[in-house]
Amino acid sequence: MLSTLPLLVLLASASSPVIAARAGSFADGGQTLVSAMMMFLGNEEKVYILDKAEGNAATVAGHPAWGAVWDIASHQATVMDVRTNVFCASGMHLPNGSFVTFGGNGAVGRGGVIGSQKNPSGNGAWDAEYQDFDGSRAIRILNPCTDSDNFASTDCQWFDDPSLLSMQKQRWYSTAEALADGSIVLIGGFVNGGYINRNYPNTDPQFEGGAAENTYEFYPANGRGVETLNFLIQTSGLNAYAHAFLLNSGKMLVQANVSTMIWDYNNNDETPLPGMPGNVVRVYPASGAVAMLPLTPANNWNPTILFCGGSDMPDEAWGNYANPAINTWEYPASQDCQRLTPEPVDGSAPAYEQDDNMLEGRTMGQFIILPDATMLVVNGGLNGTAGYATETGQTALYGDMPFGMSLASGPVGTPAIYNPNAPKGQRWSNVAFDTSSIARLYHSSAILLPDGSVLIAGSNPNVDVNISTIFPTEYRAEIFYPSYFSATTRPAPTGMPQTISYGGPYFNLTIPKSSYTGSASAAAGNTTVSLIRGGFTTHAMNMGQRYVQLNNTFTVNSDGSIVLHVAQAPNPNILQPGPALLFVTINGIPSNGTMVIVGSGSMGKQPVSAASELPASVDLFSGSGDGSSDSSPNQNNKNNGASGSHTGAIVGGVVGVIAVIGLLGALIGLLLARRRRRTAASTTSYAMTGGGLGAVALAAGAHRGLRSSDSSAFVPLQHDNHSDAWNGSTVNLALGSPYKDDGGSRMASMDEGWDPYAANSPSPRPVQGHERRYS
Repeated sequence: MLSTLPLLVLLASASSPVIAARAGSFADGGQTLVSAMMMFLGNEEKVYILDKAEGNAATVAGHPAWGAVWDIASHQATVMDVRTNVFCASGMHLPNGSFVTFGGNGAVGRGGVIGSQKNPSGNGAWDAEYQDFDGSRAIRILNPCTDSDNFASTDCQWFDDPSLLSMQKQRWYSTAEALADGSIVLIGGFVNGGYINRNYPNTDPQFEGGAAENTYEFYPANGRGVETLNFLIQTSGLNAYAHAFLLNSGKMLVQANVSTMIWDYNNNDETPLPGMPGNVVRVYPASGAVAMLPLTPANNWNPTILFCGGSDMPDEAWGNYANPAINTWEYPASQDCQRLTPEPVDGSAPAYEQDDNMLEGRTMGQFIILPDATMLVVNGGLNGTAGYATETGQTALYGDMPFGMSLASGPVGTPAIYNPNAPKGQRWSNVAFDTSSIARLYHSSAILLPDGSVLIAGSNPNVDVNISTIFPTEYRAEIFYPSYFSATTRPAPTGMPQTISYGGPYFNLTIPKSSYTGSASAAAGNTTVSLIRGGFTTHAMNMGQRYVQLNNTFTVNSDGSIVLHVAQAPNPNILQPGPALLFVTINGIPSNGTMVIVGSGSMGKQPVSAASELPASVDLFSGSGDGSSDSSPNQNNKNNGASGSHTGAIVGGVVGVIAVIGLLGALIGLLLARRRRRTAASTTSYAMTGGGLGAVALAAGAHRGLRSSDSSAFVPLQHDNHSDAWNGSTVNLALGSPYKDDGGSRMASMDEGWDPYAANSPSPRPVQGHERRYS
């Protein structure tokens, strides 16, 4: 919940905190209570977690919980009540800092069976045991709260009532992307679900017998209806969770299957781009790591998208709604990486560019953009795909499936860093990174925390809770500490704003001399101010994730402090309105992030002003910091190139011998800051505890260059027909004691016309004071 704050939030102390965590290590993050299929950072205190409706031991309101809130300070989770089945939903932020999720699955019961009460279409409307409602059209809204709020209040709980607020179509595995006015476009999806979004042979790519939703719609609709998107028909089958990125032109890059386009969503006009080289599939269930590179003044904030990993399985191997045609866990994931700049500033034709291969192949790898403008990849497997099943086209019996229901094998437990500004051949490294012993495969997730660490949680390649299989339902969370945690001094800026506008007057931040070591001139020249939006994470994606560096100049004071003069955000196509973390990074070491609201905080056309002229930088070579001696990151984060884009001329003077000494110190500091990082090409997988059957079966059945691992994989759930939800397995899932229910009611019919943005619409929860709420 956004509490009342002054325009400028001053940090309580100007001293630089000591970083206790060891760089490159994993730490215990506690228990999430529900498996973290989806996560988002609500504010500086809380991470919100969503799971599918399943038999979690944690309960709320008399039924298994599938929602929780995790406290960053204590690493403790608290269950939250969510009414509808959020299974494989999409999500996005709203301009005021609230979050919204879209769609999911019909109601299910134990073992994933269709709910006890059915809709006319045959999918579950409600289940008497799990008490989940049909989530296939649901729109759920949450206003993040802090410890100062009353979490028992409805204002801090999920609003989840499809009878009042719902989409126009059923959508499972849809994509959400925010637009410049804060509204959201919802792209595609399944109607009820399956392994991939097609029958085979694929004779009806548009409708798939009613199982595919190859359309798009907007939230809020504001009178706009549902339209067919031809690109989704062209990419039939492998078009779930399509990758979508708003571009500077206001159009959108969309990538699915092996096809790419620029889409004018206002006019539904498609401009084809070159196909994916090597026919490597990046969308679910290939699930490559895909993210936009950091947007900086140096690249004119022009988006370049990085696609890494996934799978180049041939088309027929992907099978159909029911399951893959091959034993996917025997098929190595791709190492390939490609860059694409959809709108080159020189007017040239967009084209994919070969990038450095990953250190190992990964399916379900996930990029997290870090405050030092590098990109961390975590999670995933060496072989196979996302999804789960009880059979494949080559393995007919569940008892013969070597990794339970998992369709992947060989978990990759070692993170890796990608430096977008390093020379080709030197962009990947995992030097000094520990290896996690926890498999993070299907339904795992990761999100950046305000201190610059990364929360990693989830993994559940199972139809329902299963804690005894090779890849069990995972509740353990971990925190990974990137290389900059090797520093003992980190910036502690004061004057951090609460809001960021598009253009308009610049603002000042003050960096005390305790925030850095060495020359003030070197520190000021190697400082960046950036906004990072971690996004809504699910299925190896972070929908809405962006890094935007703000322009700045500086003034070095005689006491060693530095004043940064910082420009506002460029425009809402570059960074859509909504919440983001504001970081100050000096010599590759970030401050703690401060949550701000970018834009007006309201839905609608955003006010955009001309960028103000920043003062010229003023240097004073005699200044220096007095922070702890080690305030530089280790080799994985050197030479990230995020700085070097400050505007304005240096107009400081040099006086006498003191100035000469200061100049020498500045030059030495700059040279140290610009050393190239060392890279490593080691390939790591890891032995799982209790690998058992998985290790034996994988060794026995390996072929086609299979990358071995003592770990196991997971598989997608079987689909019982081509236009209904995945059916539950009859296999004994070793679940706990059943949850009993004393009653319940059917969900009311959904009113698709209800619009919470309309002035005369009912409000499902109270709005307090000045707060802007989309509920």
